[in-house]
Amino acid sequence: MEKSKSIAGIVGPTLIGMVFSEMRLWNPTLYDTQIVPLIYLNGVLLFVAGLAIVKSHNIWIYGWQTLITIIGYSAIIVGLLRMFFPQIQKAEFKNNNSILIVEIVLILIGIFLTFKATFQKRNNL
Repeated sequence: MEKSKSIAGIVGPTLIGMVFSEMRLWNPTLYDTQIVPLIYLNGVLLFVAGLAIVKSHNIWIYGWQTLITIIGYSAIIVGLLRMFFPQIQKAEFKNNNSILIVEIVLILIGIFLTFKATFQKRNNL
């Protein structure tokens, strides 16, 4: 449980900060000039972060800890896609609501993980 809280304390605030900083509301021109090497580098970083999460926290139980493992595997998959197909990842982001919904869900997951890591009562069992 302590390992889960420790990783959630890193993943939660990272998700919140990363998603907020990439939102169209804050940074409307961020994705206007995407270049392939930066997409590839982002893929490498996502892959390494996901691999580190899965390597140290591969827990499949009925509980919130599984969410951390799912985030790790998702980062591995997205990272590999960005590494092997960076040209396809050059997306044209329009002002559609589906991207906003995904961003809101990711922020809520980040808030949930941060809460679990920080404010959850610690059991000494």
